[in-house]
Amino acid sequence: MPSLLVLGGTAWLGREIATQAIARGWDVTCLARGESGVVAPGAELVIADRDQAGCYAAVARRDWDAVVEVSWQPRQVREAAQALAGRALHWTYISSVAAYAPSRELIAEDAPLREPAAVDEAVDGSRYDAAKVRCELDTATSHPDALLVRAGVIVGPGDPTERFAYWPRRAAQAGGEPMLVPAPPAHPVQVIDVRDLVAWLLGAIEAGLSGPVNAVGDQREGLELIELMREVAGAHGPMVRPSAPWLLDHGVRPWKGPGSLPLWVPDDGEPARIGYHADARYLATGGTRRPLIETVRDVLVEERSLGLDRPGLAGLSRARELELIEEFRGE
Repeated sequence: MPSLLVLGGTAWLGREIATQAIARGWDVTCLARGESGVVAPGAELVIADRDQAGCYAAVARRDWDAVVEVSWQPRQVREAAQALAGRALHWTYISSVAAYAPSRELIAEDAPLREPAAVDEAVDGSRYDAAKVRCELDTATSHPDALLVRAGVIVGPGDPTERFAYWPRRAAQAGGEPMLVPAPPAHPVQVIDVRDLVAWLLGAIEAGLSGPVNAVGDQREGLELIELMREVAGAHGPMVRPSAPWLLDHGVRPWKGPGSLPLWVPDDGEPARIGYHADARYLATGGTRRPLIETVRDVLVEERSLGLDRPGLAGLSRARELELIEEFRGE
């Protein structure tokens, strides 16, 4: 039975890795504070604060067939890789396509990366991109044959960001009433279902795959994605489509978070950090993608069970959306 150590494992992606690995018959241990969620049934939880000295002692005394690292804090990643050096047959770091320099052309794995964060830099979310590059560099120092998974926008049931879930939930709320949708131009989006990503990842570990891989979805226009959401949710009201300047002038944020239209990145003619990543190596190494409509349906089932009218973590409230629609129509 292969032994897997997940550095993390109680939040969304880490728990999905542990869940699928257990289903494959692997012996799974998760090292985490245990505050981000419950460990997958069948996995062992080693409670540890990765900001404290000696946090890896309990897992550094044994050998592992595989280790998967999900943190984006450079010091945590570096210290874990050092503490477990020589203890793992295979090492995976979950990176991000955000590590690449922005582009308007398809980005393959040999494309230039951003400037990394400094070795001892204390990073926050504003330095996420640079932190991922630093984490990759430090991982490769201790584990030159590591698999570097440069993931795109990960979606599916359980997504704590709610970026993807906002749209089917809002479409279901709107029904026959109007719905606010950004007008073009906007950059394309690429989303990958967490279940497909993890299934490929575990297969890649079994095959001993190393080096960087862009794990992304196919390239889609934002409107195409929203129309699919509306179809699944049964929305049949009009789409109200203000321009990017109008939305920005009225305080609507792009991409993510409260007060945003999630996954929307206006195309201002400049290079972008999303939507332009090649997936040839992912597909060539066994990666698959379920039909997107299946992901939308599963997410909408979850959203209905949680309550469509609950306060969302991303996007506009329905009340604010209707205010904006009224104001736009009145101009």
